[in-house]
Amino acid sequence: MFLDNSEQRKQLSKWIIGTVAACILIFLGVRYISEIAYAVSWMLDLLEPLLAGMIAALVLNVPLCFIERHLFRKNPTPRKERARRPLAIVLSLILVLGIFISVAVLVIPELVNAVAAVSSAVAELLDELAALENSADFSEIPFGEYLSRIDIDWIRLRGDLENVLKQLGNSILNKAGGAISIAVSSVVNGIVGFAFAIYILANKEKLGRQVRRLIRVWLPEKVGAGIIHVASVCGGVFHLFIAGQTTEAIILGTLCTIGMLILRMPYAPMVGALVSVTALIPYVGGFIAAFVGAFLILTESPVKAVVFVIFFIALQQVEGNLIYPRVVGAKVNLPSMWVLAAITIGGGLGGPIGMLLGVPTFASAYKLLKEATDKRERRMQQMNERQKV
Repeated sequence: MFLDNSEQRKQLSKWIIGTVAACILIFLGVRYISEIAYAVSWMLDLLEPLLAGMIAALVLNVPLCFIERHLFRKNPTPRKERARRPLAIVLSLILVLGIFISVAVLVIPELVNAVAAVSSAVAELLDELAALENSADFSEIPFGEYLSRIDIDWIRLRGDLENVLKQLGNSILNKAGGAISIAVSSVVNGIVGFAFAIYILANKEKLGRQVRRLIRVWLPEKVGAGIIHVASVCGGVFHLFIAGQTTEAIILGTLCTIGMLILRMPYAPMVGALVSVTALIPYVGGFIAAFVGAFLILTESPVKAVVFVIFFIALQQVEGNLIYPRVVGAKVNLPSMWVLAAITIGGGLGGPIGMLLGVPTFASAYKLLKEATDKRERRMQQMNERQKV
């Protein structure tokens, strides 16, 4: 009988205990969900600098690996070997921070000037309309009688526009001041996260060995092997995604710059650089750059702004159908439908950072689920073959 076998009784006991424990945990989780949510939020706030440092280390590790592979390749010496990692970390930081700071220095002043130019143009237009209304003879044009009855106070409208712009400027300044105060209050967290990222990058091999050792010693063999495999898959997918996304962003920005130069559009280098940076956010980032670029070009020529929008839509089609699937999709092996789902869910949960991290997260889950499905399918086939025999 079933209960006569000690091994089977042990398995039944484990199954009953596990089921009861799972039911108790589910009940407690539902019963005290608000307390659990508060505890999780408190824990995330406490670990925020460390989590930020880990994310920064993952991003910086991509250029770090590339620089480290090509640094001191000829005539390596013990002294060069010791200096390779610190120098690669410094160069990676300079590269990443330099790109974002350069784009910000290029774009923000031009965007401010564009807003000021548009505001000035609208104010001048309102002044001209006010003068035209006072001097024009509507009786000599079609429907002039009806047009003369339209009474618009252009001067008052201009004043209202100036007040709106002034309030908008004050609002921007207040938000900027609030952002600065938040940034100042977050300096300590930023310093801790930055130091943590540097420590991870400088000692990543040693930390990896220590973590694997702890997992193997303190967790069951199958559980530990599973955790190590999941971490390995996630790390590999994230590395490939960042490398592919960066390559794709550089290609898209370069093509955008070349196309704008051929079409003789203003702000070509700046818009191309902005496209390269915002394209790090899959699908959505390019449209952000297109909106800013179209607004800047609009201050120079409305016709060229329309041409730029048409050109960028065509470029996005080429990027979405040819460049992205070959450069990024082939690396992470994630279908386009799930890429869109990852961006939508990631953006809803974490904004732009969520969009960026959503794709590699979904790609890792997709790969792990595919492996588990293939493994289970093979087991089922083997069981069917045994039953036939």
